[in-house]
Amino acid sequence: MSALEYTPYVADCPSRQLLDRIGDRWSVLTIGSLVDGPQRYSAIAARVQGVSQKMLTQTLRALERDGLVTRTVYPEIPPHVEYELTERGRSLRTVLEPLERWATEHMDDVQASRDQYDAR
Repeated sequence: MSALEYTPYVADCPSRQLLDRIGDRWSVLTIGSLVDGPQRYSAIAARVQGVSQKMLTQTLRALERDGLVTRTVYPEIPPHVEYELTERGRSLRTVLEPLERWATEHMDDVQASRDQYDAR
């Protein structure tokens, strides 16, 4: 299939699955936590506050499966494992950084809208 043949608006299209992965909150935050270079699992977990061990493990595995993250195991005792964005994962960051910036820049207005809505 060529890129023009993928239609994320069709339920069973693989591009929808990829958008679901990219749009998942834990994926966005995990990718963001890796922007500065390789990280150990515990460092990612500390940066992405609120993510459970199960969800972080599932997210990292899914990102690795999609070729966005690499997992490197160093043969030490105890084993040392690091996660790093691939070139594809780093290219995705160019899309996610403006989204993150937009969210932080517009949060006050969004919160005001929420408060106004909730007051009704």
